[in-house]
Amino acid sequence: MSTFSEIQLSEIELGRMDAEYYRPQFTRLSKSISERPNTSIRRAGGKIDCSAFYPSIVPYYNFNQQGTPFLRVNEIQDGLLSIDNNTAFLPKEILEHNHSTIATCQPGDLIIAKGGNSLGKVALLTEQYPEYSVCRDVLVVRTQDISKINRFYLWMYLHSDIGQSLLIRTASQTGQPHLTIDSVASLKIPLISEVEQQKIHSNYMFAEAAMRTSREASTKARQLIDFELGLENLEFSKPVGYTATFSQIGRSLRFDSERYYPAFESLIKRLPNHIHMTSLGSVLESCRRGKQPLYSEYGLPVLNSKHILQNKIILEGNRFARPNADRDLQIRFGDVLINGTGRGTIGRSAPYLVADQSSIPDNHVTILRSSELDPAYLSFYLNSLAGRLQVEMHQRGSSGQLELYPFDIRKFQVWIAPKDIQNEIRRLSDLATDSAKQSQQLLDETKARVERLIEEAVAA
Repeated sequence: MSTFSEIQLSEIELGRMDAEYYRPQFTRLSKSISERPNTSIRRAGGKIDCSAFYPSIVPYYNFNQQGTPFLRVNEIQDGLLSIDNNTAFLPKEILEHNHSTIATCQPGDLIIAKGGNSLGKVALLTEQYPEYSVCRDVLVVRTQDISKINRFYLWMYLHSDIGQSLLIRTASQTGQPHLTIDSVASLKIPLISEVEQQKIHSNYMFAEAAMRTSREASTKARQLIDFELGLENLEFSKPVGYTATFSQIGRSLRFDSERYYPAFESLIKRLPNHIHMTSLGSVLESCRRGKQPLYSEYGLPVLNSKHILQNKIILEGNRFARPNADRDLQIRFGDVLINGTGRGTIGRSAPYLVADQSSIPDNHVTILRSSELDPAYLSFYLNSLAGRLQVEMHQRGSSGQLELYPFDIRKFQVWIAPKDIQNEIRRLSDLATDSAKQSQQLLDETKARVERLIEEAVAA
C-alpha cells in the first residue's frame, strides 16, 4: 500500500523538493500559521549565530567548573541546560585571543542543536553563569534585541511539539540533515497575546527559582564532601613520568599506563588525618551488573546509561522489559546505580529513591546495594573527585569502548562518613530532587499551556 500527497506547483518552496517537507500535516499547519498573526526571529529583531571553524581545543578543557562553560548538545536536556562534571570549561583568554571564532552568548539566549540525533533540541541559558561559549554543533539565538515575542514564549514554542515538528521540518535534506541559520531565522512563529506571554514569563521565573534551589542544594552537598576530604584546595600537577612495581601489575593484571597514574594515590596521601578509607566491596551487600533486558510492550521501566545522570535518574521515555527471574537484579529503593560503559558517561552515579517502582538495569548499568552507606551519600562520593579518579584508574578497554566492571568497582576506596554527615547529604539530595520536580512540573504545565494556546491560535 502506497501513501502520497499532492500539492500545487505554486506551493513548492525554493530549494525544497523532498516529499517529507510536504507531508499533509506539515503543510496544513504551516498554512494555518501563515494566515494568522505571526512573526519570525528575523522579523522580531533577533539574531542567530554559531561558532566558525576552530582548531582542536580539547587540550584546554577543564572539568572543575572554572572559566566559561563550553556548551555541546549533551548539555541540552529536555528543554533545559544541564551543566555537571562532564561539562567542559574554557579559560577566558582562549576565547578572547587564541580562538576568537568560538561564539559566546549570554543568559536569556537560546541554543539549538544543529544536527545528529539531537536535531532541534533547544535550551534557555539561565543566570547560572554570566557567559557561555558554544561548539560548532549548536546555533545561538540572541534575544537581547528581540521584540513582539517574549523570549520565554519563543523558547517554549520551539520546545513544544508543534514548534519541534516545524523546526525539524526545515532541516536541510542532505546525507545528514541539519538546521541552518536562515531556516531557523525565517521559521514562522504564531503570535499570542502579550498577557499570555507575560504569564509564561512569570511561570518560568517560579520554575527557575525552584531550579536554583535544586542547584544550590546539590552544590552544598558536593562542597560538604569536598570540604571533609580536603578536595577543595587539592592541586595536582601531572608528572612527566611515573613507575609501577611488578607486584602492582601482578595484582591488577593491567599493563596500561592509565592504571598507574598517581593522581588518586596523591589524593590519599593528602587526606586529613581523621579520614580513613576502606574497600567499597567490604560495605556492599551486592555489586552486580545488569543483563540484556527482555524488552516487551509492558513491564518494568529499563534504565540505561542515558538515564543515569550525576546524582539524578531519569524515569521518562523508558522502554519496558519483563521482570528479571533473579530479583536481586531488579533495581529497588535505596540502590545506587553506576554507569559501566562509554567515554563521558562511565562512572556516572545516581541514587534510586523511587519508593513505589522497581526498574530493570540494562547490561551497562551496575547496581550497588549497601546498608552501611546512605545511597545519596555514596552517589555524591562516587561523583566527587575521589570517585572520578578511581573510575579513571579502574576503567578498562580502548578509548572507543571503555568498561567499568563490578569486580573493579569493589576495589574502590570509600570513606564511611559519620551518620550526621551522611544524613545531611541525604537531606540536601532530597531537597534538590523535590525542587527539581517542582520546577519540572511548572515547566510541563507551561509547555502544555503554550501548545493549547498555539492550537487555538492556528485553529481560530
